[in-house]
Amino acid sequence: MEREIYDEDHEAFRDVVKEFLKRFATEEKRKQWEADGEIDRATMLAAGEAGIIGLSVPEEFGGAGMLQDYRFRSIVLEETIGAGQGSLAGAFGIQDDLAVPYIVHMGTQEQKEKWLPGMATGEILGALAMTEPGAGSDLRGIKTTAKKVDGGYLVNGAKTFISSGKTADMVVTFVKTGEGNRPDAFSLLILEDGMEGFDHSKKLEKMGFHGWDTAELSFTDVFVPEANLIGGKEGLGFIQLMMNLPLERLSIGVAAAAAGEAAFAWTRDYVLSREAFGERIADFQNTRFLLADMATTVDVMWTYNDRAMMLYKDKKLTAEEAAKVKFWSTDREAELLDIGVQLHGGYGYITEYPIARAYLDARVHRIYGGTNEIMRDIVSRQIVGKR
Repeated sequence: MEREIYDEDHEAFRDVVKEFLKRFATEEKRKQWEADGEIDRATMLAAGEAGIIGLSVPEEFGGAGMLQDYRFRSIVLEETIGAGQGSLAGAFGIQDDLAVPYIVHMGTQEQKEKWLPGMATGEILGALAMTEPGAGSDLRGIKTTAKKVDGGYLVNGAKTFISSGKTADMVVTFVKTGEGNRPDAFSLLILEDGMEGFDHSKKLEKMGFHGWDTAELSFTDVFVPEANLIGGKEGLGFIQLMMNLPLERLSIGVAAAAAGEAAFAWTRDYVLSREAFGERIADFQNTRFLLADMATTVDVMWTYNDRAMMLYKDKKLTAEEAAKVKFWSTDREAELLDIGVQLHGGYGYITEYPIARAYLDARVHRIYGGTNEIMRDIVSRQIVGKR
């Protein structure tokens, strides 16, 4: 089904992304990223120069000014995931969908001037640190504290499962600045690479996204100046997180749709070229029916996500609608990738093939950004209320 959300500018940008991937996202580079467990800085700088990242940064700070128009980010996801470069797509997403928006929407003018120009070029890489060893979806259960001292804060605690946590130059960090677990007990601080007592060097070995770093962070009496308090006022952290969660969940839904479309394309091409018992695998009725199911599911996924992108553009995407997009899209993604692996046979289990890598990568989509169980709970509260 033809999609109707893109115009000539978007398609011209798609050509830019394709050319970038052809030059900088080769199979050799993918293998190197997976061996290193992270995307190299030179690639991120090249992405900044090409305008692949920095899309969310306002034009006055050197970016494209497209924070509310997710169609450009969707093109990056579609093309990068479709090229079998899921780890690279993830690294791009952390920059533009998680780190940059907190500075754009909630940062002070000084914070914008300090961080955004470098984030547009890739000279400064960001990350977001919410999850802790003992607190995931229940964000009010965090233990990391920021005690007020002269000129700033002393931060103590730990974070885990932080995407781009090792390679980040700055980390937007959710901390407790007050007592109890009321919403006004939390704030967001910017932790900087090199701050004494801040260790973010431990990479975690993951099921998927092998070329993109995920790290544990520890804070031991880290002094953070007052200038690094996002928004310049304590007690806003929980509200600030809630403000950006619809974008984060939209980004996961779009990534799921991109992976679903890629799974269909890879599988279609494989079954058309592979033969068994003297026939193409594509000629067996079971295969044809599954391909029909896959194609239809991809169409519906894009119709849903395209609608969500346009709602976001008009600032009408609610937390509940974003939660629906996230859990429904990632559930469908898992189904499509499972069919794709099965139709690839033994090759679907070999990570040389993109379908296998995408299958491994996709599992976390139903976990991070809020588990799909939490997403259903959010939606159900809107339907029946909360006791």
